Amino acid sequence: MTPRPIPDITSAPFVRGLLSRRTLLSTVGAAGVASVIASCGTKGTATKVNPSEQAADEDRSDTDKTVIWSNWPEYIDVDDKTQAHPTLDKFKQQTGITPTYTEDYNDNDEFFAKVKPQLQANQDTGRDVWCSTDWMVARFIRLNWVQKLDHANLPNVDANLQDSLKNVPFDKGRVYSVPWQSGFTGIAYNPKATGGKKIESVDQLLTDPALKGKVTLLTEMRDTVGLVMLALGKDPEQFTDADFDAAIAEMQKAKDAGQLRGFTGNDYGKPLASGDIAACFAWTGDVVQLQADNPALAYVLPQTGHMLWSDNFVIPNKAQHKKNAEALINFYYQPEIMAEVEDYVNYIAPVKGAQEALLKSDPDIAKNPLIFPNAEVLGRSHGFMALTEEQETKYNQAFQSLIGA
Repeated sequence: MTPRPIPDITSAPFVRGLLSRRTLLSTVGAAGVASVIASCGTKGTATKVNPSEQAADEDRSDTDKTVIWSNWPEYIDVDDKTQAHPTLDKFKQQTGITPTYTEDYNDNDEFFAKVKPQLQANQDTGRDVWCSTDWMVARFIRLNWVQKLDHANLPNVDANLQDSLKNVPFDKGRVYSVPWQSGFTGIAYNPKATGGKKIESVDQLLTDPALKGKVTLLTEMRDTVGLVMLALGKDPEQFTDADFDAAIAEMQKAKDAGQLRGFTGNDYGKPLASGDIAACFAWTGDVVQLQADNPALAYVLPQTGHMLWSDNFVIPNKAQHKKNAEALINFYYQPEIMAEVEDYVNYIAPVKGAQEALLKSDPDIAKNPLIFPNAEVLGRSHGFMALTEEQETKYNQAFQSLIGA
């Protein structure tokens, strides 16, 4: 792979390697948030399953050596010449299990709607494993639509999962989920549009007169509210209604004062590059698409803290090859295998030892702190509290009211 510059993720210009998976996550913009609310699990819209009925009548793993995996596009290693996935080929060689890999997970709510009819009827979805973002995993767990993992089949996970990812708010002890890839949410800014001023805090975005009318926040509620909560000294992993309301009020104040240009998905890119947006909440994977034209663009993780998100393996109810799916998850928790994936996708590796393995083959990528952040950076990262059905509906409605016209 082409060597890449190594960014200082606390304040320096930020460079990444490939198309961001996160780019696909939030393309709906503010107008699409209403559909998120409509599908977020309001009373009567989804049916829980009895935990005793989650497993398939028979796990076919021993007799049918296959596994069916749904994932996001551009989210695994690819051989540029053959378009094959080298690590999947190695999985088959190591285990004798043939994977069917499908890139049909383009959006969390879209995928939820796709599998909802089968899951609430407690039927097989035709998939053995997929990768959902934290908050969607929380919803699946709440509905009893994903199965407990058998950690006897996951020795590599137990040995190599990064400590910071073991006890997430929505799945303490990783009973139902295992991280596939992670990423950060922080602040991007255009130094030319800020008059050369460094942007280092959420407070600057919300109150600095020099940025008035040139600030955007994200339509992803958890990322935006989470960053503002941290700036207010609140913990997004454990908060009250009053804490949430305080964050909304802070943003409403900035909006009413004309400080905010609006709320976006990843479509902040072009106006950030042109200077129409001076600073914005942004995902680490997006800025690379702009840096080729504007290498001065900067990315900052605020000292008050930043948001850490993951996409996670889960095994749905009635999966026909549960043990094979667990073999797949366990396979990717070999450090040298995850190193191959990271060398292509460039996200945060959840596997201990992957950095050391990658140092041998691609030291430039191995030294990238966005892929292998140090303990200090990880220590300032936060997830978002697991929400009840009622909270999810209430908070989404409040956020939609804020970002609406």
